[in-house]
Amino acid sequence: MIQNWLVKILLMPISLVYGAGISLRNLFYSKGLLKSVEFNLPIISVGNLSVGGAGKSPHIEYLVSLLSDYINVATLSRGYKRRTRGYLKVENHHSAREVGDEPLQFRRKFHEDIVVAVDENRIFGIPKILVDKPSTQVILLDDAFQHRAVHPGLNILLTEYDRRFTKDILLPSGRLREWRSAYKRADIIVITKCAPQIEEDGREKIRQEINPFPHQKLFFSYYDYGTPYNIFNPAEKHHLSLNENVLLVSAIASTDYLLNYLEEHCNFIKTLEFEDHHYFDNHDISMLLRIFKNLEGSKVILTTEKDAVRLELHKAFFIEQDITVFAIPVAVKFHFDQGDTFNKEIIDYLLSFRA
Repeated sequence: MIQNWLVKILLMPISLVYGAGISLRNLFYSKGLLKSVEFNLPIISVGNLSVGGAGKSPHIEYLVSLLSDYINVATLSRGYKRRTRGYLKVENHHSAREVGDEPLQFRRKFHEDIVVAVDENRIFGIPKILVDKPSTQVILLDDAFQHRAVHPGLNILLTEYDRRFTKDILLPSGRLREWRSAYKRADIIVITKCAPQIEEDGREKIRQEINPFPHQKLFFSYYDYGTPYNIFNPAEKHHLSLNENVLLVSAIASTDYLLNYLEEHCNFIKTLEFEDHHYFDNHDISMLLRIFKNLEGSKVILTTEKDAVRLELHKAFFIEQDITVFAIPVAVKFHFDQGDTFNKEIIDYLLSFRA
């Protein structure tokens, strides 16, 4: 603990220089020296102030599920760590290396119900989506809170319950991408990854801590995990058992929340963890196989849906070795019966939008 604080103190000068640059950039936008582009269709941004792990993908999926039966939805991501450049409309035949793991996850989950696109430059990406599908009625921007070149009509800010932006400091001393005060740009703030049960006094404490502006709505969400499915044959399900040992293979920002869930649904958990968005190589897969074979008794390999699209790159190996990997799906739910209220905020924005 003392070492961690010492490192943070030593890095603080760099954080201050970084913060000065962010402040100057934001000042340019507020004074109009840099312009934010507005588009004549609804744009909803989902992002966070911190690096990694706030739950952007599940919340994007929540919005897609809410809206896609009624209007034409598109998602636009930068395609983090992809090995291509520029605009791409994501198709089922793409790999995670070509379009990024999260966009491919969206495509596989929602099939042709939505347009999924990637472009590191959102200003260029939005018009290209409209060329690909002129009937698009709303675009969801993934991880775009800091992307001020596009002015969204609705700005949703996510922050983890256990790692709230109010308790954090700027990079590299902490995890914040910009000063805490940037939260004022949000229209909706969601406290994510809450425990399955949370008391009213806990909600009030966080409300006072964040002190939202009058125009801001505050929500509390949690994850509801579903039945794991075979990543190469989704129709094949696997129900977890308290007598079963699990090898959890993951390359996400944090597995704490998932581990808490698994501890209540299986006997023993062995983890094989890598840095966020890691592309598994042959050595990683061989290590996975070795660890799994050494597990005793009834056992299963689990991964996340985001990791599944990167593990898919080694499909031939898994089939050859007769190894089945199961992905555990996750859905967002809201505490305090806030789901209907959250949905209404989204729908009211769309209904009131004027080009």
